Amino acid sequence: MAEFVFEIGTEEMPARFVPKLAAELKQLFRASLEEAMIGFESVDTYATPRRITAHVVGIAAKQRSEEETVTGPPVRIAFDEDGNLTKAGQGFAKTQGVAEDQLYKLETGKGEYLAATKTVGGGDTFDILPALCSKALDGLSFPKRMRWGDYDLLFGRPVRWLLALLDDKVVEFTLENLTSGRITRGHRVMGPGPFEVASAADYFRIMQEDCKVVIDPEKRKNLIVEEGNRLASEAGGSIVWKDGLLDEVANLVEYPVPILGDIGEMYLELPREVLLTSMQSHQKSFGVQKDDGSLLPHFLTTLNIEPRDRALVKKGWERVLKARLEDARFFWEADIKTDFEHWLAKLDKVVFLGPLGSMGDKTRRLEKVCGWVADELGDSKDVLPGDIDRFARAGRLSKADLVSEMVNEFDSLQGLMGGIYARRAGKGDIVADAVAEQYLPAGPETPVPSTLPGAVLSMADKADTLAGCFGIKKVPTGANDPYALRRCALGICRIIMEHGLDLDLEQLLRHAQAAYSEDVKWKVTQEESLEMLLDFFAQRLRAMFTGQGFATRVVDAAIGAGYSDIHTLKARLEALSRFSESEGFEQAVLTFKRAANIIRKQGEEAGQELTGGFDLDMLEDDAEKALAERMEESAPRFEQLWADGDFDGLFGQLAELRPSVDAFFDNVMVMCEDSSLRANRLNLLKALVDRLGRLADFNALQV
Repeated sequence: MAEFVFEIGTEEMPARFVPKLAAELKQLFRASLEEAMIGFESVDTYATPRRITAHVVGIAAKQRSEEETVTGPPVRIAFDEDGNLTKAGQGFAKTQGVAEDQLYKLETGKGEYLAATKTVGGGDTFDILPALCSKALDGLSFPKRMRWGDYDLLFGRPVRWLLALLDDKVVEFTLENLTSGRITRGHRVMGPGPFEVASAADYFRIMQEDCKVVIDPEKRKNLIVEEGNRLASEAGGSIVWKDGLLDEVANLVEYPVPILGDIGEMYLELPREVLLTSMQSHQKSFGVQKDDGSLLPHFLTTLNIEPRDRALVKKGWERVLKARLEDARFFWEADIKTDFEHWLAKLDKVVFLGPLGSMGDKTRRLEKVCGWVADELGDSKDVLPGDIDRFARAGRLSKADLVSEMVNEFDSLQGLMGGIYARRAGKGDIVADAVAEQYLPAGPETPVPSTLPGAVLSMADKADTLAGCFGIKKVPTGANDPYALRRCALGICRIIMEHGLDLDLEQLLRHAQAAYSEDVKWKVTQEESLEMLLDFFAQRLRAMFTGQGFATRVVDAAIGAGYSDIHTLKARLEALSRFSESEGFEQAVLTFKRAANIIRKQGEEAGQELTGGFDLDMLEDDAEKALAERMEESAPRFEQLWADGDFDGLFGQLAELRPSVDAFFDNVMVMCEDSSLRANRLNLLKALVDRLGRLADFNALQV
């Protein structure tokens, strides 16, 4: 078994390209080797800003050999009347590369055909690898490709060298003006090369010793973390690690050298969020904190070189960061001298979205919606009557920081700075918490607001955007969702479920619509818009729950029973999912679907109004009397279980009702000739179906 190394040397790639390219090259090479029937033990890939490497261990010297049966033309066409091969038969033998006497007749389901058995594979791996390397190069994808010179190749960055070795032999292939060889290059300063690699087994040693390149990205990350933690510990603190930034830094360097820099004590007066943003966003550096979370006057940055004079390099980094911190301090000092009313006035000149008015208009709408939501939650979330105005005030102040100096420079701090400024201005915890968390969740993997004020404002903000965009027909189409409306809908759903809010979705959307000015020129009526919005939420909920592993039919049945109460929906779905795994579930579904189908056909479709109210004195048969008694007896318990949110108990009650329903269908003629008796029996079933319909749409459960 042999060892193969393939390296693509390039100009520096953006950090975001690097991990994706390594993963993609691994997938491409594994698939190509398997398709080519070449055995191997493992395929590993590595990437730095200047190279992508595939390393195949235990690669077979030859392809596997396999026998393959190939059918040709029908026998009636392949042979003439004398039994000799026709031109069609001869051509088949020539195409398959077999002797004519090796052909035979094969009976198939479509008739008798000429066939041949041939051996495929068995070629030398060395001869096949050039094509696989070229295919892998062509298969790599980039967010943006570039062309250079007069060459036709499109790639993420210019390719500078190609190395391909099967043990000690060069796997030669050509890419435009480049031919693969055994030459590699190292770190631009510490080991530029070129270096000759005698065999694949020498590659990693040469990378480390001669090229001064740490080729494994995980090892680069570990080096940064270990040395960073050591330096921070010596300074009496710990690093404020941020995973996304750590990945980026590890993919910006080939030889990571962490160093600890210093900042002036006066900058510690700035909010923690401002300091960290200045370090992370602009300098790709990490903060250093004490045990209590307050920042120390240090930062960790990562060099791509072992400098001759660390002190000089450290001083240069400190000077650059100081300029950023000076800007931040200037913005901070300017903002804390500014009154919120000044910012609110400026918001009236900032456009929200076309015909939907200004950001000032939006905050006035949020003021109304936040007040309504807080009042609606009331006792269920211990919202005091005197706090409702504070929730509303949070809506009005929510976007003020968008016109602040700090957010104008550091837009990632929107909301956070508003919360800081609100707390500093004495607006209270409700306002500060709400404003700080209003943009959460920012995606499916990010947390929802941790506080109730943050949850209320976030929902109001998202509902306002949804109501406005749907009203002017700015709705998502396919993958196109420029206003992130899918994220808005999912955010509202997650907040309601994770905070356990007793809030009606339809009413929330109606209040969001009503908060808009009558001057807005809608492209659809508000009722049409609401209908589209509710359907949009149903689709998002369906996708979310099925993505969480719930069976599609169970999700459809739970949503079909209503989804305006999202908190209850989640509990019903979980209970229905457990019920669907219980013994007798399928028979129960068939029984209850039968009742629902009768009501649909004899009620809605027949134009007969059924109320669900039935007269006990009109019941004649013992089976219908028994069902009615069970319905009457179980009604109070059903309502109590519903109030307690005990949906397992509710589905258990359905199981208890089923024998009485089965007996009813076995013994009672619903569609009897007596119209009064028939209507009474239908209303008995209607009462049953109405109760079932609160739990699930049994017609959606296919069994």
